[in-house]
Amino acid sequence: MQGKLSGFVAAVAFGAIVAGAAAAPVAVADPPYKNCSQARADGRHDIPRGDPAYAPHLDRDNDGIACDSR
Repeated sequence: MQGKLSGFVAAVAFGAIVAGAAAAPVAVADPPYKNCSQARADGRHDIPRGDPAYAPHLDRDNDGIACDSR
């Protein structure tokens, strides 16, 4: 009985780890982004100046916000 219980606990723990890893968002690309399409695919928009993902080429109107919401 002890062996079956240990195996069950290990299986549940492994399942929780795998499920947790699957639920985590996966980055498409890391900043700096080449373009706003790449940033949006990564779930980023309205990136303020000072954010590590901000880059001047992503801020077309030079208002300090890159990849403005549509």
